[in-house]
Amino acid sequence: RENSSENILSSANRLLHEGKLMLAESTRLLDVYLFLFDDFLLITKIKRNKKKYGGSDTSLIPVCPSLTPELQSFIREGGFCTVLDQPIPLDRLILKNVEPV
Repeated sequence: RENSSENILSSANRLLHEGKLMLAESTRLLDVYLFLFDDFLLITKIKRNKKKYGGSDTSLIPVCPSLTPELQSFIREGGFCTVLDQPIPLDRLILKNVEPV
């Protein structure tokens, strides 16, 4: 089996879209951030860093320019995303319309 971290970091993967979503788990709702690449979907959990950067200028932190301004700002403020599960290959992903609750 191939190492999935090598696949994720491959320069051959193109980020097509990214954004926030509310994921319904069995007993609660979870704020997640999705990254849709050309061949897989990556689901991450948004984490906020509780430590403050003492005096350093966080506007100088380099951030990927293809990310949305909202996510770039979040990262500059010390936030980060942790991967929730294995990336989902798009050829195994099934989408369904659901009725609003």
